[in-house]
Amino acid sequence: MAIVNVNDQSFAGEVEGSGTVLVDFWAPWCGPCKMIAPVLEELDKEIGDNVKIAKVNVDDNPESASRFGVMSIPTLIVFKDGQPVDKVVGFQSKDALKSVISRHQ
Repeated sequence: MAIVNVNDQSFAGEVEGSGTVLVDFWAPWCGPCKMIAPVLEELDKEIGDNVKIAKVNVDDNPESASRFGVMSIPTLIVFKDGQPVDKVVGFQSKDALKSVISRHQ
């Protein structure tokens, strides 16, 4: 499964009806966001069949960011059946992200 870009309008359809979803709240000017992008690509290759990965550009989609209390980026939130169940802020290693996701599968 490929990483999906989500906006305020498509958020509910892409995230809230889709089992386990890891959502990356990011911005193009954010250094740590750029560093985590290849980690998310690798993660998607390894577990993309079980977990959907979505990205929300907070500059273009402030509603979604404020709805889930995103104050710093990157913020990664795990959603399970449409509900936020876990949140990590800042750059994370692939193993750290796998560990967070595995708690909710």
